[in-house]
Order: sequence, then C-alpha cells, then structure tokens
Amino acid sequence: MSAIGLASSNPYTDDATVVAEEARHAQDLGYATLWRSGDLPMVAAAVRATTTIPVATGIISVSRVPAADVIALHADLEPGRFVAGIGGAHGPRPLESISGYLDELDSAGIRAGVLAALGPNMLALARERAGGAYPYLVTPEYVAQARKQLGADRVLAVLQMVIPLTARDDARRAASGPLEFLAWKPGGYRRNLLRQGFTESDIDRVSDRLLDGITAWGEPQRIAERVAEYHAAGADQVVLRVVGADDIAAWRAKLAATLIN
Repeated sequence: MSAIGLASSNPYTDDATVVAEEARHAQDLGYATLWRSGDLPMVAAAVRATTTIPVATGIISVSRVPAADVIALHADLEPGRFVAGIGGAHGPRPLESISGYLDELDSAGIRAGVLAALGPNMLALARERAGGAYPYLVTPEYVAQARKQLGADRVLAVLQMVIPLTARDDARRAASGPLEFLAWKPGGYRRNLLRQGFTESDIDRVSDRLLDGITAWGEPQRIAERVAEYHAAGADQVVLRVVGADDIAAWRAKLAATLIN
C-alpha cells in the first residue's frame, strides 16, 4: 500500500450507483486505496466500477459476515483489487473469534489484508496472521510504537479524521459526532485513547489536546503537514476520513491536489 487512501463517505448505502460513482471519483483523483465498510455487495460494486484502485474493507465484522461470504467474493473479483480488512469481534473472546475467522480464510488460501487493531494483543495478531493493521483515533506516537510491534514487513494503514475547518471550535464540534459514536462509550477506542495518555475529561469534552492529538484539521497545507507526521512515524498509508465539510467531494479533490498531485 502507498501513501494516501480515502475512506468512503457512503459506507452504509445500498445504492450501487452511488458507490460506483464515488469509487471512480477516488480513482480519478489518484487515491491509492478506497476503504469501504464491510457491506460485501457494495465492495463488489466499487471494484467492478473501477479498473485500478484497490478497494479495502475497514472493516468486515467477523460477528456479522460469514467467512464463506468473504471467500466467495474474493474468488469472484479481479485478483488484487479486494483487500479484506477484518475486525469487529463481539463477545468475551474477541481474539479467539478473529483467529477462528482467519483460520477459515487461510483454508481458502486468503490472507487478511489488515486487522482493525488497537491494543497490543490485536497488533500481535495482525503481525502474525494478517498483512498488517488498520488503527483509528491514534497519535503519531502511537503509530511509531505500532510500527515497532508490527515490524517493517507489515502494512500500517492509519485511518485519519480530517476536518477541513479553520476555527478550532468548529473543528471540535465536527469531531464530536464520530467520537460520541466510537469513544464516548466504554470500549476499545476509549480504552486505547486512555492508553495513549488522554484523560476521561479529554475524551468527553474533546479537549484541545485530544483534537490536536488524533485529528488533522484546518487548511489543506496544515492537514498535509499533519498527515506527514503520521508517515514519518511509520504509517505506510494514511486514510483520509473527511468530516464536517459542506461539500466533501470538493474537499477530497482539494486534498488530493495538495497531498497526491
């Protein structure tokens, strides 16, 4: 994987026309990879609408999508264009659930592209059983440590919240939506933010420290400088998830012009 990927703005739609248009736009702009949700029919639509861009899942939930469906889709698509990113194991033994899922993929000759890894145990599993890791809501310091744990021969694709707003309070409000869903409740993202040194208060009020620590916000050049910090820390690919913009498609083009072209 290389430099700059793009996270879909329409991850949960069942409209194949919308998915196809977005995938072609991402390819035309020069993004290295399009990252979609684990809705396999829409992954297929994105792959078939394009000619070169890999389409990765961030992520397929092992608790919801049978491994047999992933195996069937893998066999049905152009080789190398579908990158299976997996995670989302719910229950008391998530590592065992994901390991069992990986066993099924292995039996079909399929290696998972990345795991949605945050903690050290999942990063170890990503190193041992997959092509790499796909963390979110992390700092460059976290990326440097993850790179050490994964080793040089594993992919580290970092999902980056990008907020193209120049006022700090506006950026904070834009970040609050995703954080309310992912990090304001007990779970892996909140635990990982605490593990990175943020406090409960930092998380709940989206402090300046948290906003600056895990997002890229501001003008395109400032965002580019922030993305460069993640690359310097060891990320093979930084995946842009644009939030808070009125015209996300226009901002994707602006960011591509700044970061890629």
